[in-house]
Amino acid sequence: MPRMLDVSEDVRAEIGDEEADRLLAGENSPGSYDCTSCRTPGDSDQERTSTVLFVGEETAVLAFAHATCIPSQVVQVAEDQLKGAVRSITGSEPQPPGAAPAAGSQAVLGVTSGLVLIEEELHPALVVEPTAPIARPGSDSVTDEFLQLLIEQGFQPVGDLNQAPGTLDGWSVLLAMGQLHAVLQPGTGGGSPVAWWQAHQPLQVTDGWRTAANKSKTVLVFAAPVGSIGQQPREDLMRDALEKAAANGRLVAAAMPLAGT
Repeated sequence: MPRMLDVSEDVRAEIGDEEADRLLAGENSPGSYDCTSCRTPGDSDQERTSTVLFVGEETAVLAFAHATCIPSQVVQVAEDQLKGAVRSITGSEPQPPGAAPAAGSQAVLGVTSGLVLIEEELHPALVVEPTAPIARPGSDSVTDEFLQLLIEQGFQPVGDLNQAPGTLDGWSVLLAMGQLHAVLQPGTGGGSPVAWWQAHQPLQVTDGWRTAANKSKTVLVFAAPVGSIGQQPREDLMRDALEKAAANGRLVAAAMPLAGT
């Protein structure tokens, strides 16, 4: 039985007719796979399956997804983020895109979702905190420059958590099928957006968070250096940690449009 693969014209153009025909003939198809969107098992012999090509500057990775989750498509991803995804498959932790962990330690970006009250209105928010100090790319310094790197990208220092940050042009938060998939930044030279942070497994958000996000079409993204916020079990404790980080000059933020639903 031919495998039930969908190969879009964009994917075919990237991988070539010969490779696309081999996929459709079942020669290089995965059979069983883990869906790149919902991360649950799929079977290209039994259900319609999308081919998804993740493309960086030098690397391309072909993945598979349930056709009911996402269509066959080409997804532009930052090269270091794509290599991070490959490393995660081999058991090594990826590094945050656009930065290098200081002093040779491995670092990943931890992302937590929650609601933040500003001017009597609940705003959907993401809190980003690395697991180790972040140095400037190519630097051997042990100085944590995570906040400075973000300020150079357009994030704003937060002095008062009761004021919403300004919108960061070209950035967005990708929500698909009610799950958090990525924070996107502008591509180089005005190209397609690329992932600044991408979930290896889509993150669940609460119904209240999703409702607030769909209402405002905007997500507030806060970022702080390692050790500033921590994993807080309740939103009031997260708020307290954010206010403390802001008071210590260790918090930046930006408002980003919501992409998806």
